[in-house]
Amino acid sequence: MKNEINTIWVDLHEEIYRFILEKIKDEQITKDIHQEVFLKIQTKIHQLQHSSKLTSWVYQITRNTIFDHFRKVKIKNLPIDDLDIPEVESDNFEYSKLSNCIAKKIENLTSIHKEVIVLTSFKNYSQKELAEHLKLSYSGTKSRVQKARRILKENILDCPNVESDNSGKLIDFEDN
Repeated sequence: MKNEINTIWVDLHEEIYRFILEKIKDEQITKDIHQEVFLKIQTKIHQLQHSSKLTSWVYQITRNTIFDHFRKVKIKNLPIDDLDIPEVESDNFEYSKLSNCIAKKIENLTSIHKEVIVLTSFKNYSQKELAEHLKLSYSGTKSRVQKARRILKENILDCPNVESDNSGKLIDFEDN
């Protein structure tokens, strides 16, 4: 395991540092977040199931740590685009690949509902992680996620490239 951490450090530490600095724009805070990211990597490396997804996993930890920093300093409505990274894996579903209509519907959600949708659907937060992140009860978080999904579903049914069945269940969408 120590060799894995050393390899990650050698391969990614400068790239991760620049990524964080680009978002934070403060060298001291960037250094703190950078250190926190590598501590999380070291303590959670056993959770990585596929070594082929290592880079994506490291960036996910980095984005989440940056996002947590902004929440701590109470910066609200951070644009989602600021947390995106270049696509690393071709099979990784990204927010940026959504059709324009669906993406606009997500952008038009209230900040609370948009945050819930983006974190659970595109940033792979579990509902328990989201509850901790939002500092809400688990049941309250589940309700918020269900409501956000229901609102989004109702809003995107009128997109011209969205396909649904007779009961209104979303089946597919076409890229624009």
